[in-house]
Amino acid sequence: MALVADELKAKAEVYYDDEICQQCTKLLLKEAGLPNGLLPLKDIMECGYVEETGFVWLKQKKRIDHVFQSLGRLVSYGTEITGFAEKGRIKKVKGIKTRELMMWVPVEEIAIDEQKTEKLICKSIAGFSKTFPASAFQIPEEEEKINCAIPKPVVLMERAPQVIKNK
Repeated sequence: MALVADELKAKAEVYYDDEICQQCTKLLLKEAGLPNGLLPLKDIMECGYVEETGFVWLKQKKRIDHVFQSLGRLVSYGTEITGFAEKGRIKKVKGIKTRELMMWVPVEEIAIDEQKTEKLICKSIAGFSKTFPASAFQIPEEEEKINCAIPKPVVLMERAPQVIKNK
């Protein structure tokens, strides 16, 4: 079952293809002030962002289980990840789980600690929270510029401009 409704997509900037979605994911994390390695997704097919609400979604081909080596922490990223991004946090997260005492625990919110900005707080739906060093989720940045405005998003293929070749 898809978590992103068509009505929501109509209001959003939608991007397709892994390369552009990877860039947009990094840009989203940067603009929110979150570590750039927080979402180590692969084969992203679609991503979208509704500016007026901050709603964001990412769809990947298959679930990814990732171990953050410096923490020894296993995190599972589902095929569809959603949440509401704002400065310093992503709340109402769906699609991310962490391994805790032999159980998978859904992550509901990821935020930078307001007093200690070098700390990242992950909260679960059960009310539990864990604090980690934000540096554990940071990866070295490449020097290339990230520009999600190019190419412009095409939500529906029938709305795409017709290509005419000159002779």
